[in-house]
This record gives sequence, C-alpha cells and structure tokens, in this order.
Amino acid sequence: MTSPLRRKLYSMPILRLRMAAAVALCLASALAPASAQSVDAQFRNWLDSDLWPEAKSAGVSRATFDAAFDGVEPNLKLPDLVLPGQKPRTPAKQHQAEFGAPGNYFAEKTIGAVANGGRSRAGANARTLAAIEKRYGVPGGVVLAIWGRESGFGAAKIPYDAFEVLGTKAFLATRKDMFRKEVIAALQIIEKGYARRGTMKTSWAGAMGQPQFLPTSYLNHAVDFDGDGLRDIWSSTPDTLASIANYLKHYGWQAGRDWGFEVKVPDTVSCALEGPDQGKRFSEWAGLGVARVNGKPFPRSEMGQQGFLLMPAGRSGPAFIVTPNFYVLKEYNESDLYALFVGNGADRMGGGGAFAGGWGKVGSMLRSDIAGMQRRLEAKGYDVGGADGLPGFKTRRSIGDWQAKNGQAPSCFPSPALVKAIR
Repeated sequence: MTSPLRRKLYSMPILRLRMAAAVALCLASALAPASAQSVDAQFRNWLDSDLWPEAKSAGVSRATFDAAFDGVEPNLKLPDLVLPGQKPRTPAKQHQAEFGAPGNYFAEKTIGAVANGGRSRAGANARTLAAIEKRYGVPGGVVLAIWGRESGFGAAKIPYDAFEVLGTKAFLATRKDMFRKEVIAALQIIEKGYARRGTMKTSWAGAMGQPQFLPTSYLNHAVDFDGDGLRDIWSSTPDTLASIANYLKHYGWQAGRDWGFEVKVPDTVSCALEGPDQGKRFSEWAGLGVARVNGKPFPRSEMGQQGFLLMPAGRSGPAFIVTPNFYVLKEYNESDLYALFVGNGADRMGGGGAFAGGWGKVGSMLRSDIAGMQRRLEAKGYDVGGADGLPGFKTRRSIGDWQAKNGQAPSCFPSPALVKAIR
C-alpha cells in the first residue's frame, strides 16, 4: 500500500496491519449494542456541530455535506480508534519487532508480477503513455510500476466508502487532525464536481483509487486526462496514469534522466559516502572507480550531473548511484526499497533484469537492539537520523564511520557483533 499517503503511514508491513485490524475488531465486538448506538449518536452530533461549520467555511454546501454522510455510521472495526470515554491504547512498541532483510522486499513473485503486468499493459496503453510522458516528462515504465505496486494495475479491491472511513477516523482516530483535513478535502472533491459521490472508494486507511491518493493529494495532483470532465482515479486508466505522472512532476521529476544505476563500489570508496547530502558528479564517481555493473559507461548526459551513493544493505547488498529522480519516487513512498522496487520494475519492463548484486543475510535483528546501538552512536556524536530501530542511510554511514575510526573495514550495516561492539 502505501501511497502519497501518505508515505510512512501506509508502508506498514502487512502482518502489522492485520494485527492492528484484529485488535480493532476485538474491541468493536466487545461493545454492547447500546454503546455502539451511543457512539453513532455522538458521531452525528459531531458531524453537525463540529465538522459542518469547518466544511462550510471551506466552501462545501450543506447539500453536498448531507449527501456525503447520508446513511454513514462510524466503522468501529477500523484500526487505530479511540472510543469516546476511553483512553488511547498504548501501542505495542514497534522497535521490539524484528526488521526484515532488505532483499525480502524484492521477492521475485512480487516484482516479477509488476514487471510482467506492466509490460503487457504498455502496448495497450502506448498512446496514452506517450502523451503522458510528453506532458509530464515521466517515462511510461515508471508510471506503470507505481500503478502495479499500488493497486495491482487496478485489480486490488478498494471496498470502503470514503466518508465512512475518513469520517470515522476524523472523529475517533489517534490522528484526528490529519484525517479531519482529509475528510474536508474529500468533501471539496464532491463540491467541485471532480468525482461523483458513489465512486469515492478507499482503502481502510482512506487512500483512494488506483494510485492510492489521500484526498489532499487528489486535489493537488489528480487530473482528467480522458476529457470526460471527471478526475476518475477509480475506473479511468488514462486519469490514473496521468495523475501518477503529475504527482511525480510536481515533486520535481527531471525529464530525460533515469532514476539511477546499479554499480560496483571498490573497497577504496567508503560506504559512509552514502546519502542525498553527499552527492558528487557522475564523472567524480567514475574517477573514484565506481562503475556500472553491466560494464557500460554512465550516460554522457549524466557525467556533469549530481549522483548519490545508495547502499541499502551496506556492503551486504547491491549498490547504486541514483539521480534526484530517485528521491522524487520517495515522495510517493519514503522507503528506499519502495523507490528501488519501482525503478527496477520499470527497468525490467524495458528489457532489464534483476539486480546483479545479491542481498546478504542481513536483518532479522530486534529493532530494540538496533535502537540501543543508535542511541550509543548518538551519545558519541553521530547523527543516526533518530533511534527508531531501523538502519536508514544516516545510521548506515554512521556505522561505517565508527568502524573506520576503530580500525575495522566499513560494512555500513548492523550485525549482532557490531551491536555488542559499539559501547
């Protein structure tokens, strides 16, 4: 899932989502019928006395407001709710869980399905994709890869009513303020005539349609590309694809540039040089001995441009020199692995293959152990990007710097031995 949503909120592993949903279901089942009726009455009162005045000030008519919430009741089976009169449940500390090996994200059955599905759809949508690239500068393969990743090319079920989900979450969720903005945006979508009330279907988290846009992203980025007067990201393929491309263009996609290149990084180049704040010209990386794994030179057009080292598993996985477009993909979903998935999926549609570098047996450590190591590095003056138990690029390069200062060959990725060694 995941979506301009967007981004952290919807990149939760499926297992955690199912667990959260199960907890919410048990909680809802425990409510006495009278209690559920009470919540519904409070919800209707909240709509009229609290949400409606804000919607009115945002330009929403009473007719639109009433039609949007006609027959809508709060869905108490949704996760992350706090019922009236109850205190927020203390969530399980996510950093106690294991973090998975990065290579798991690239299971062949998953990325292969996106690549094959995109390739089969590229021909049928060739004219549309060409027009989209001409207008927005985003290659068709990138757009198709996001479409496939977000909704299985539109095959994924998006069953929830938008106003049921967004209204419930704006009333009861732990992040009420965020969802309040989204439900107002959803009302504005109807008011402006961009979409019809009956088509407004979302995921359980409120992400809409095939691109999985939250309503605020829809207002900013959804487009009517088929000319029917609607921005239909639920059933129109042209509108869906163009909206994805428009989103990427808005965040700075540079036409004519790739997302990045898989490379070999010699031992003489420190993995601690990773990060979007440590860019070098492609010619400089080449001068340091960094070379593409396929033996081809970097494109001549890139040699004077900035590129950035990316090593998501440190020395235990493939390495890349990425362009600013890679970080535009991260605006869709902030995960490095998501952006790599989209980039590789697009490359495969054009005849490329899997990454040449293998993913080592890394991961499967407790996030609490990683968080403890991060805190110890922070105490030594390193910027690890926060002690969240996840080895982002700031943690990876901090590890590499610590290893170099302590006479070790930098690996730039945590291991059980390293966690014990950093004291």
